[in-house]
Amino acid sequence: MSFLLISAVFFPMLSAIIGYVIGRKSKEMRNYFADAVTGIEFGLFLYLVIRILLKGSSGEIVELPGVCGMGLFFTLDGFRALYGAIAAFMWFMSTLFSREYFAHYRNRNRYYLFLLLTLGATEGVFLSADFYTAFIFFEIMSLASYVWVAHDERKESLRAAATYLAVAVIGGLVMLMGIFLLYNITGTLRYDQLTGLSEQMAHSADRGRLWAAGLCILFGFGAKAGAFPLHIWLPKAHPVAPAPASALLSGILTKAGMFGILILSCRIFPGDAAFGSLILVIGAATMVVGAVLALFSVDLKRTLACS
Repeated sequence: MSFLLISAVFFPMLSAIIGYVIGRKSKEMRNYFADAVTGIEFGLFLYLVIRILLKGSSGEIVELPGVCGMGLFFTLDGFRALYGAIAAFMWFMSTLFSREYFAHYRNRNRYYLFLLLTLGATEGVFLSADFYTAFIFFEIMSLASYVWVAHDERKESLRAAATYLAVAVIGGLVMLMGIFLLYNITGTLRYDQLTGLSEQMAHSADRGRLWAAGLCILFGFGAKAGAFPLHIWLPKAHPVAPAPASALLSGILTKAGMFGILILSCRIFPGDAAFGSLILVIGAATMVVGAVLALFSVDLKRTLACS
């Protein structure tokens, strides 16, 4: 299981570099290689889903000690396997579609490089077992997907990409501050060791600091999820990004932000009425604002981005 989890994250990222080298020699071979990599990734997650359905989740934590200082931690359960399988399937379909869509585009080699890098980073977020690992891959995912938005290199594309990057970087820095606060309070960032933390600290003097950490982490994940008022990048980035990239931006990358919000809500703040109400207000505001913006849109991709 350890090898499979590590492969699910780093196999696409290593393949991105190999694919780029192949693309310098043969564009057709690179296209087939990218199709094969995403197909294998989807097959791997299908196997993991079936394995969990048959044998159940072992709850095993896979550690890569010393990596990025604090080490990287991965785990697998039914929820993560399903999330990862859906992401891998969408990447596979998007990669198959990209061949025809990019037939007359330039910089295709660069696109495929960052397509596979982002796949590995996204799966790293979904398989993370602690906030530090999630943050590392969350930032890789954000920086790599910036290239999708800027791919055309037109003025409007670069402007939208700059907005996307600004929101991603600011969200990432605020999230990192929340992670520092959380680690200072608890001495750990592992999800399984933080379960029910809000209830345990209900009458503690550190409860205010815990809320400050939670809000900072929520800010970072909410920025990627397109939650109000951090939604400003979505209507700008989607219309200018290539269609295969738009599908992944809306279908998967925003869900990486939702994944983080779910972890935060179900692990640290389970049953906390105040935090639940906050999520409810943000969610309702996001839906209403999105619907109103969609009504005034005359661009189909912008309308979808506002949905």
